[in-house]
Amino acid sequence: MQAADKGWAGNVAGSVAASVPGYGAALDGRGLRVALVQARFNHEVTDALAQACRAELLRLGVTPEQIEHLQVPGALELPLALQALAASGRFDALVALGCVIRGETYHFELVCNESAAGISRVALDHRIALANAVLSTENLQQAQARQVDKGVDAARVAVEMARLLLQWGRA
Repeated sequence: MQAADKGWAGNVAGSVAASVPGYGAALDGRGLRVALVQARFNHEVTDALAQACRAELLRLGVTPEQIEHLQVPGALELPLALQALAASGRFDALVALGCVIRGETYHFELVCNESAAGISRVALDHRIALANAVLSTENLQQAQARQVDKGVDAARVAVEMARLLLQWGRA
């Protein structure tokens, strides 16, 4: 590799490191308006997801006044609430918080697939940053093991993607 190539590669690596969670990126949530939509079903897990997400948003500079927190019955209701919030134009980012634990029937797959598809559709249709933190687990223990980290991750994704869309424009 030539010296010029190394310089370019170093710049690219530096750009990636500056923009990707996990690389220690310095994310800036100041001035962003974020809405959290929490499914109440499996509330012991979704409460912890919401608390972790909110704490990380505050740590990243989003002010309490710029965080809206709504609840819906379950994961299947998340897309409709997210769609209404996205259509309002009041938010830079949305976060879906939920927990679906496998039972003995096919209902688990339906709920997981349909809620995920609806959440993705809202993000794409409205060109809005939307972090999907709906846990899909085999049991409660798996959900509890992931609830804090996934809440934090959701906040970081919301801020990073909101900044990216603001930089490049939503349209």
